[in-house]
Amino acid sequence: MEKLESLNEAPFIGINRHRIGVDGEGVTTLAAFHGCPLKCRYCLNSSCLDTYAHVVRHTPESLYQQLLIDDLYFVATGGGVCFGGGEPLLRPEFIRQFHALCADRWKITLETSLNVPMASLQSVAPLVNDFIIDIKDANDSIYTAYTGKSNTQVWENLKWLSENYDREHVIIRVPLIPEYNTEEDTERSVERLQEFGFGKFDRFTYKV
Repeated sequence: MEKLESLNEAPFIGINRHRIGVDGEGVTTLAAFHGCPLKCRYCLNSSCLDTYAHVVRHTPESLYQQLLIDDLYFVATGGGVCFGGGEPLLRPEFIRQFHALCADRWKITLETSLNVPMASLQSVAPLVNDFIIDIKDANDSIYTAYTGKSNTQVWENLKWLSENYDREHVIIRVPLIPEYNTEEDTERSVERLQEFGFGKFDRFTYKV
């Protein structure tokens, strides 16, 4: 008989240890979930959408036990775990249960598109130390052409986040995407984000 998947078990496409300066402060481990609501043309982690991708399944408890090996590094440097993917906010209950195990001993960072139901964001925001948000582009036509989905939900979530979370702990990625947007488009994206009170931006160009 096939073993039934645990209700709090989640698939991961990778666990990447000893990261410095890319996922928040200190030494971090990136835990990348399988699954994403977007289909970005230049996806860096396309295996997160591959039905046949090799995944490792974890419960919050088994992931916590695996990451305990780096507890000393996390505590000494003020680091912790960055949940990415894929889209971590597709698994809010997993993140909540994981946080219950490490409490405030490890920092929790989320790399997210925010293109998820607001309830998912609201349920984990109080537990998250830092958000890294990839908005692609503020223009809905550009966003839809690139991701295959509207960004209406993204802006609703950004508005809620701006009103209910410390904006100093939010970094927003504003990429120049070859064949999809221009430098003028990225400037307009930044200006709109500034109207929401956000001030930390990571600007870069996608390498195709």
